[in-house]
Amino acid sequence: MQYQFRKATISDIPHIWAILQAAIARRKADGSNQWQDGYPNPEVIQKDIETDAGYVLTANEDIAGYVAVLVNDEPEYDNIRGKWLTNADFVVFHRVAISEQYLGQGLAKKLLQFIEELASSKGIHSIKADTNFDNVPMLKIFEKSGYTYCGEVYFRGSPRKAYEKVLSSIDGSKPY
Repeated sequence: MQYQFRKATISDIPHIWAILQAAIARRKADGSNQWQDGYPNPEVIQKDIETDAGYVLTANEDIAGYVAVLVNDEPEYDNIRGKWLTNADFVVFHRVAISEQYLGQGLAKKLLQFIEELASSKGIHSIKADTNFDNVPMLKIFEKSGYTYCGEVYFRGSPRKAYEKVLSSIDGSKPY
């Protein structure tokens, strides 16, 4: 299968929204409170795309996943209850969702690998992210992908587990 990680376009919104709606339903079926408050929504996706933050993972041209990727742009991370591993530039990602038809194929992990490549291409060696305490699938992905738990951050009044991964530089050393 051929995978591509590319910026999302406005014409991708219906596909992205369908993927997110299914992910919202999965979170609810799993008993999670994450994404049960009207967020994310099509307006959030549109803003992601308009600000060059929206990305899709395609599998043989089908949109298989979605994520928003930003650089140094998460004000809530300044208020972490805990401590980040680094204080330098970072990439942050939000709204990870994989299409129902591609679940169980390791695409969320592949999506994170593409994010790491994007960060490295920008000379950034820190990736930060967060998820709900009850989002077990994402917590497992963080664990399997080498992320370190750093503390709690708060979004819309709810605590979330915050993680960071420090990428090695080309020579294999940690740059920090």
